[in-house]
Amino acid sequence: MYKTFAELKKLVKSHNSDSKKIKVALLGDTATQFLNIALKGSAIEEGINFDIFEADFGQISRQILDRASEYYEFNPDYTIIFECSHKLLSQYYKSEIDQVDFAQSKISYIEKLYETIQRGTKSKLIYTNFAKIDNQVFGSFAHKTESSFVFQLNKLNYLLSELSVNKSNFFVADLDSIQSKWGRNFMFSPHIYINSEMVLSLDALPIVALHIVSIISSLEGKFKKCLILDLDNTTWGGIIGDDGLEKIQIGSLGIGKAFSEFQYWVKALQKRGIILAVCSKNDEDKAKEPFEKHPDMVLRLDDIAVFVANWENKADNIRKIQNILNIGFDSIVFLDDNPFERNIVRENLPDVYVPELPEDPAEYLEYLYGLNLFETANASANDAERTRQYQIEAQRTIALENYTNIEDFLRSMNMVSDVQSFDNFSKPRVSQLTQRSNQFNLRTVRYTEKDVENLMNSDKHHTISFTLEDKYGDNGLICVIVLEKLDENSLFIDTWLMSCRVLKRGMEEFTLNTIVENAKKFGFKYIVGEYIPTVKNQMVKDHYQRLGFSESNDQWILSVDDYQTKEVYIVKKTK
Repeated sequence: MYKTFAELKKLVKSHNSDSKKIKVALLGDTATQFLNIALKGSAIEEGINFDIFEADFGQISRQILDRASEYYEFNPDYTIIFECSHKLLSQYYKSEIDQVDFAQSKISYIEKLYETIQRGTKSKLIYTNFAKIDNQVFGSFAHKTESSFVFQLNKLNYLLSELSVNKSNFFVADLDSIQSKWGRNFMFSPHIYINSEMVLSLDALPIVALHIVSIISSLEGKFKKCLILDLDNTTWGGIIGDDGLEKIQIGSLGIGKAFSEFQYWVKALQKRGIILAVCSKNDEDKAKEPFEKHPDMVLRLDDIAVFVANWENKADNIRKIQNILNIGFDSIVFLDDNPFERNIVRENLPDVYVPELPEDPAEYLEYLYGLNLFETANASANDAERTRQYQIEAQRTIALENYTNIEDFLRSMNMVSDVQSFDNFSKPRVSQLTQRSNQFNLRTVRYTEKDVENLMNSDKHHTISFTLEDKYGDNGLICVIVLEKLDENSLFIDTWLMSCRVLKRGMEEFTLNTIVENAKKFGFKYIVGEYIPTVKNQMVKDHYQRLGFSESNDQWILSVDDYQTKEVYIVKKTK
């Protein structure tokens, strides 16, 4: 599941890539040289290239509070601050303030570091929380007295989480949970710490590094969006076609409990916004029967965006699901208890992540927890609607098959778009779209909610968001435009991204019509576009050329005066 530290070190030495580097600053109060190596190796494993500035340990305050420091000269995209519980305990012992105020004083210091970073850079801050140490000064009474270190450490970890809620560029790497899972003796060696100032064991380094890299990876738009489930002996125990509805294993007794708890976890993912699909070798009516009739089923058909049950090859069926959802294969996780089926999918669809589920269903959840497959850096209220939106998209796909003329189909859909500037209501969804959209994304600029707020208040930028609704349902906010004023005559398209769910409906043309309207309104003569290629956005390589822009010095220019409004079947929503 995890590479060893030696394997990561070897990977770093042999790695040679010209891909764009992400600048990461690593600041710690103990030795971080080996963590540096583990971070680089884990990033390579995730397809990311890190350029790391590592300060000498103990220089956190100096590097951040001194604007002339090497930290600001480096100007990182991400800052990782690694402070350990052992140094925290030493600070607690030496503290001159009342010990009941220790956690609050520490969080004030951390908030000061964050605010200083935000004023001097655009860096996002990842702060490791504090793994438990019980110094046994108070024994079990430590949880009942605010002056105990145990109480203050627990309070500090809570305050860190609370701070991350209120600060959009602040993220917590949960070392405390990692230690809870793997054990303190696994994470920490007193002998190594005393002799080398290293807090993390060599065995723990890859686990901690991957956890931190996963946060950065999700902020860079690399994460899983869809969970595809096999059914028999994966979602429930037994085989529905052989055992019948009454004898499949779900519920609170025996091994059925393992499957019910698994379903509760899957249901929670769906509520968070992960798309659920079914891919099962079964007769469709039999496969759907437990979802419709079994009293102990946690998952219901309404939770499933795409349901495919037949006797065809599972790799082909996953291709069908991917085509309907219109997401990348590398955004998909497929769970199946059968090793043969897992290998078929791996061989035919290598980008799909296929975990090696344990033989015992009782171990499914702990195994999956450890993989941390669905890391996310943000969530929005719109996430809960995602399943319904993809279910509706499946209806559209089926309906299109009944039309021989695409224009007739588009005309029949009665499409309406609400076009607005960014506001506090759309801010979370706009930020999320910039971080999630990889394929239809011309420049792949990522924005946090704080960045979006800055754009909203900027005199140099004009922002536009688009929703799309039709007779089948509401797609929600699906397109984001950020325009930057270059000079008196030119508008630059800083960001143009769109959900792939709405491709081939004229949304691209409708968006350009709107951009030109805005350019005319403010007196601009030219619109300037740019395409920055990535591994995933090849689909928009010819986007500007197709829309009538002319190429000039690696940019694309459109004359506002010469523009002919494009015919579309989308109307602008009126208030």
